[in-house]
Amino acid sequence: MEAIIPQGILTIGHSNHSIESLIALLKMHAVQVVADVRSSPHSRYHPQFNRRRIEGPLSNAGMTYQFLGDELGARPSGRDCYHNGRTDFHAIALSSRFQEGLRRLILIGRSHRTAIMCAERDPLECHRMILVSRALSRKGVSVEHILPDGRLERNEDAERRLVSRLDIQGGLFEPAPTPEELIERAYEVQGQKIAYSPEAAEDVPVLGDLR
Repeated sequence: MEAIIPQGILTIGHSNHSIESLIALLKMHAVQVVADVRSSPHSRYHPQFNRRRIEGPLSNAGMTYQFLGDELGARPSGRDCYHNGRTDFHAIALSSRFQEGLRRLILIGRSHRTAIMCAERDPLECHRMILVSRALSRKGVSVEHILPDGRLERNEDAERRLVSRLDIQGGLFEPAPTPEELIERAYEVQGQKIAYSPEAAEDVPVLGDLR
């Protein structure tokens, strides 16, 4: 069967935008569907992005809201997606639920200009890149990130920025790694850095936005 590949999928972080500025960014890039990949579609600091409060404005702006946080969120409920008390992005990516969510996202993106939405301002700090965009790219789907100023950053450029930020290099006594190997290492390091820990969360009285 021929693979179903969309023209391309965008990502955006709601950050501390107003509803109006977020919608303006989405409209700038002709977005038709907003796929929410937060595990919990609520924001403690920015309640304007709670699911019940964002669906109406998006609809009024001619966009459809689609919740995919159960499938593509970074805080799954299944214990098999946790290792040493933290979420394991590898296990999440291999789970049937995640793969089904990815299939649904790709199908939506086939016929509609789609942006996946999470909370973090910078895609490098968010599972929408480190988990979801990585999986999309492996399936041949092009991904671009809508930045706060409206510019688009190709996922390939974001990957190079991540390698540079983490200063990922080869070992002193090993063959020089390829650029692809450096990117994979950067994904692994950043995935561990941003992985959710339920135990740590219990010690924090007020958490930030939920991925």
